[in-house]
Amino acid sequence: MAGILKALADPVRLRLFSSIAACADEICVCEIPDVGVSQPTVSHHLRKLREAGLIDSQRRGTWVYCRATDLGSSLLRSVDALT
Repeated sequence: MAGILKALADPVRLRLFSSIAACADEICVCEIPDVGVSQPTVSHHLRKLREAGLIDSQRRGTWVYCRATDLGSSLLRSVDALT
């Protein structure tokens, strides 16, 4: 649980995760709104979210598509219920 909360404690990761989880299906990394950091930094944060089990990703050619896992989706619903 600490790893999941640590992954979402970073504001950039939280914005990335929220953008990914808000999509009904999946989103290409190129379509994620600007979060104020460079592309290599976005990749780093996406890796941290994958390692925490909050997102899955799949490479198709040069593009990477991400979607929230079941764990990530249920966690986002729980957090939304708190606010």
